[in-house]
Amino acid sequence: MEFAFTDEQDQFRDVVRKFLTAKSPTTQVRKLMETAAGFDADVWRQLSSELALTGLAIPEAYGGAGFGPVELGIAMEEQGRALLCAPFLSSCVLAADAIARVATDAQKSDLLPRIASGELRAAFAATEANGRWDATGVQAVAKRTDGEWRIDGAKSFVIDGGTAHGFVVAAREPGTAGAAGLSFFWVDATAHGVARTPLATMDATRKQAKVTFTGASARLLGSAGAAGHALPRTYDHAAIALANEMVGGAQALLDSAVAYANLRVQFGRPIGSFQAIKHKCADMLLDLELAKSAAYYAAQAEADGDAQTPSLASLAKAAASDAYMRIAANTIQIHGGIGFTWDHDTHLWFKRAKSSEVLFGDPNHHRELMLQRMEA
Repeated sequence: MEFAFTDEQDQFRDVVRKFLTAKSPTTQVRKLMETAAGFDADVWRQLSSELALTGLAIPEAYGGAGFGPVELGIAMEEQGRALLCAPFLSSCVLAADAIARVATDAQKSDLLPRIASGELRAAFAATEANGRWDATGVQAVAKRTDGEWRIDGAKSFVIDGGTAHGFVVAAREPGTAGAAGLSFFWVDATAHGVARTPLATMDATRKQAKVTFTGASARLLGSAGAAGHALPRTYDHAAIALANEMVGGAQALLDSAVAYANLRVQFGRPIGSFQAIKHKCADMLLDLELAKSAAYYAAQAEADGDAQTPSLASLAKAAASDAYMRIAANTIQIHGGIGFTWDHDTHLWFKRAKSSEVLFGDPNHHRELMLQRMEA
C-alpha cells in the first residue's frame, strides 16, 4: 500500500495542532492532573463547537461529521502529541463506536447526536477486575425482570468513568459464557444502584474509575447477544485510534530529545554531536517510523473495510506500544539527570506511554492475538 495524507487531511492536522498547542500546554496538563475531573469543560466545549472533533467519526445521519478512521487517527495523533486531557477516547471513540455497532436507529438518534455535540459524555464499561480485554472477561450479569433489564457486577479501569453522564455496559445473561449471551446496555450514571470509585493510577492525565452496578436499571442497546461480535470490533477500533495517539506522543518525545541534544553542551560541544547520542536518536527515529507505518496502515485498512483489519489493529497496537516506551525511556536518558525530575515534562509522556502500553492489552497480548487472527 502506498499511503500519503491528502491536502485536506494535512490542513485538518494543522488546525487541530494549532488548537491543541494553545489549549493543552504542559502547564495546563499539570493543573488538570490534580483535579478530580481531569479535563477542562471550556476546552471540551470548544473542541466540540469550534473544531467539531467530538463528532468527527460519527455518521452525518446522527449529527456527526462522518469522517473515517484516518481522520480520527490524525486527531488522536495530535492529541497524543499535546497530551490532551479530555474524555475523547472514552466517549467519542469507545462508547460511540459500541453504540453505532449494535443500537437501533431510534437509540442511535437519541445518543449519538448528543455525543457528537459534546453534550453527552459516555464511558465504555466492559473490562473487569480480571483485566481481560475480551468477551471471556465479562462476568457482569444482566437479568430481565418484569420487562426491565437490571445489571449486577463491577467494572474496573473505566476510562473517565468518574465524570461520564452514562455508560455503555457489557453484560451477559445468566448461564452464558464467552461471546454467547453478551449484550451492550445503556446505564445512566445517576441511576439507582450505580456507584463510582476513582482509581489511583500512575498516569493522572487519563482518569479511570471502578464502577459498580447493583441492580441498576439498564436499557438494552439493539438486540440481546449482539455484543458478542461487536465487542472485539470496538476494541480493534479503539486500539487503532490509540496506536495513532501513541505515535503522536512518541513524536513529541523525539522532538524534545533532539532539541535538547543540540542545546546541551558537554566538553565544549553539543551532546548531539557524540556518536552514542546520534545512534540513540537514529534508533528512536526508526522505532517511530515503523510505529507510524503500522498505525497509519491499520487506520487506512479500517477505512477500506479490509478483512485483515483485526490483525492490523493488533499489529499497530503492539508496534506503537513498544516504540512509545522505548522512545520515552531514551528521551529521559538523553536529558540526563534533569530527565528524572518532577519539574521536567518528560515524565508526563513516559507515564502516558506506560498506561497506553497496557490499555486494551499489552504488546504480548496483541502479538499473540495477531497470530491467532492470521491463522483463522
